[in-house]
Amino acid sequence: MIDKLRQLLTERRIVWTVHVVNRIEQRGIDPDEVEQAIMTGEIIEDYPDDYPYPSCLILGGNNLHVVCGMGNGRMWVITAYRPSLDKWEPDFKTRKGR
Repeated sequence: MIDKLRQLLTERRIVWTVHVVNRIEQRGIDPDEVEQAIMTGEIIEDYPDDYPYPSCLILGGNNLHVVCGMGNGRMWVITAYRPSLDKWEPDFKTRKGR
């Protein structure tokens, strides 16, 4: 899935949801940082049954989490945030309590 997401991003077939635009502004995250996370990060969780499209959680550089989905020939950026140690292990790949 990551290769297809990167291809869609390179082709600029990307949709920024209103939610992610609001959240990254609130959180002081630059859109370029989100794109860089997608291009260089790794999928740490898959959500194949998400509606309306399958999605995944990507861990990118600077410990940035990006949730994006793929469908209708586009990549949909859903949210982005910096994970906290109260919910994530220090590797930021593993949720606490799992």
